[in-house]
Amino acid sequence: MENLRRAFSVILAIAAIYLVVLGGRLLLLGGSPYYLLVGVIYAVAVWLMWKQDRRSVGLIGAVLLITVLWSTWEVHGIGAYWGWLARLMVPLGFAIVSALLFTSFRDKVGKACLGAAALGAVCFVAVFARAFINVPYIATATTRDDYKIAQSDNKPIDWTAYSRDTMGIRFSPFTQINRDNVKDLKVAWTYRTGRDFSNANSVDQNTPLQIGNTLYACTPENAVHAIDATTGERKWLYEAKAKSYTWARCRGLGYYENTAAASGEICARRIVGNTVDGRLYELDAETGALCPQFGTNGEVDLRANMGAMGPGYYYQNSAPLVAGDKIIVGGWVADNQNLSEPSGAIRAFDALTGALVWTWDPGNPDVARDPLNGGEYTAGTPNMWTHAAFDPALGVVYAPMGNAGTDYYNATRPEHSLEYNAALVALDVNTGKPKWSFQTVHDDLWDYDIPAQPALLDMKNDAGQMVPAVLIFTKRGQIFALDRRDGKPISKVEELPVPTTGTVPENRVSPTQPYSVDMPTINSERFTEASSWGMTMFDQLLCRISYKQMRYDGDFTLPGLDWTLSSPGVLGGQNWGSASYDPLNRRLFVNDIRLGDVKRMMTRPEYDKALETRKPSADGHGLAPMDGTPYAIENGNWYSPLGVPCQQPPLGTVTAIDLDTRSIAWQVPGGTAEQLGPLNIKLGLPLTLGMPTYAGTSVTAGGIVFFAGTQDFYLRAYDAATGEELAKVPLPIGASATPMVFISPENGKEYVVLSVGGAAHSAAGDYLMAFALPE
Repeated sequence: MENLRRAFSVILAIAAIYLVVLGGRLLLLGGSPYYLLVGVIYAVAVWLMWKQDRRSVGLIGAVLLITVLWSTWEVHGIGAYWGWLARLMVPLGFAIVSALLFTSFRDKVGKACLGAAALGAVCFVAVFARAFINVPYIATATTRDDYKIAQSDNKPIDWTAYSRDTMGIRFSPFTQINRDNVKDLKVAWTYRTGRDFSNANSVDQNTPLQIGNTLYACTPENAVHAIDATTGERKWLYEAKAKSYTWARCRGLGYYENTAAASGEICARRIVGNTVDGRLYELDAETGALCPQFGTNGEVDLRANMGAMGPGYYYQNSAPLVAGDKIIVGGWVADNQNLSEPSGAIRAFDALTGALVWTWDPGNPDVARDPLNGGEYTAGTPNMWTHAAFDPALGVVYAPMGNAGTDYYNATRPEHSLEYNAALVALDVNTGKPKWSFQTVHDDLWDYDIPAQPALLDMKNDAGQMVPAVLIFTKRGQIFALDRRDGKPISKVEELPVPTTGTVPENRVSPTQPYSVDMPTINSERFTEASSWGMTMFDQLLCRISYKQMRYDGDFTLPGLDWTLSSPGVLGGQNWGSASYDPLNRRLFVNDIRLGDVKRMMTRPEYDKALETRKPSADGHGLAPMDGTPYAIENGNWYSPLGVPCQQPPLGTVTAIDLDTRSIAWQVPGGTAEQLGPLNIKLGLPLTLGMPTYAGTSVTAGGIVFFAGTQDFYLRAYDAATGEELAKVPLPIGASATPMVFISPENGKEYVVLSVGGAAHSAAGDYLMAFALPE
């Protein structure tokens, strides 16, 4: 026993030195004195234990008591359990071991040590076991019986656009798979695309189309697969042979039907796609052949007149929007490279011929179609890299916009485009002219562009009247509800004061920013030193030091030449997965990412020095040049040395919002850490932290919300009423795509289909999987 005590003394001594040195550093930075105090107590306990003095057990137990009291003071709000876990487990573990080392049956003190160790062990197991229980972050007051289940004839309805239709709500009016039987969901078939894995930055994020008994799916390299929807057998394959220098994505395809075509005419029904090297094409839905009537031999060059095209500077990653007889396309533009980046112009092409119909150039209101004077569209303007929505009744395209030029330097942004940065713009589908716009961030310096497809639905205004609404989902976690006819807020929006100091003098700074004050904010908690996190007290201490060394002024902390912390980060809030909506219950379902990021602007000499040992990033994240400005940028996620996020979980959630009450109905963790661990070591522990989520949800009339964009390998089915996890179907790898749902016209069965192509911390794959109830 003496040797064990000596060994434990050494371990405790190392911990004490660590806590005294780094705890002292934290205290000098103005942080909590807890770590220094605990380090000193542990140091005294080491000295006593080395002398075989049982009072060391009392001191180590005192640390546990101090920790409990301190945690009670510090830990509050959503994710409080995880704050307790990080603080408590090491002191509790030390207390258990020290008590065991002085256990004896010969006297009262020894027996008391045994009792304390036993009690501590029970507490340790109980506290740790809670980490594996899927407890809602916000519990519901709704019961199953309160939630309406729609009556459905379960007749096939095609999934003809990225979000089933152009309204962006991902609702499937089917009830075969429902809350009572979804637990029986099984794999019906699996299709392998055989896609190219040579580009490490390619991710399969595709949601297929379903037209009749055919699914149409695309790979990140823009190969299109036509698949029998009932059996999973290939019908045809089109190889676009597209190549990307950076990211490769194909989130979806479009569908156009020429109702005037004669019977048997080629390309009467067309699949519309775009590529990562800037092409728009149409395929015969029956054969996969390029449509010769469209563009030049079936293709249109989307790079024409768009400005300078450095490698990987401009491409399409989101599905083209087929709006009646027009195809609407925007484009992804590389972040933070230079001021002469390609234009953000949005264009409409004739769906039959590929002819350019109109162009909206955010930097030049005089442009109607072609560039003026034979030139090019305005360079460096706000772009639409995500999906637009379309209201056929109003004839309006709702375009969610990004930012002009560089994300963190706005002094040189084109003057005519300023109102369109991070704005939703309503475009007349026939002319491309803006009808109205609504800006979600003024003078954006945080990369808070609008990442998600808007949702078009009906919503009650303050007078209780149902009006046609458009919902805007933002990286800030703010959800704006507007009347989609005129852009006026349905839910109150206030301009609130924000920080105005800290950035470089050239930047334009707005004194206020818009807040949707009557709608729930997803991830609204402000960072504090106390909310800095770690798996243990040791890495949490490092994160707290990191926090105190940075500048943080809330969700609009201005970037400057010092290190700053931003939350929400550039990933969100909401991102490109958007939302789903049940119109009968008027309930909205969103998933989110909660990862803060750190950044600093750099002078040119600092950037040149950094290039001696590092390479710049091609996608604008990491080290990026911002050429044409006086500064460069360095940014990244806020992680501890263990590779663990420095903020208290949840890191991602799935949330239901009641649009009648404008309140959160329920909120649950976005998956587990089963595939993760410190230092990239997979521990296989399904800790229900709620991890950053990707893609989006789909909801059905059967009261089911399907979601797979977690960082563990499952397709989940949630009860739309309560958020209860009803089913968890294992996947071979992770998924980064939104599920789609259809009824087979061949056998009348309901299927859930998901692209399973990999995710963060997952191997890449090429699976397209269909799930159904057993016969």
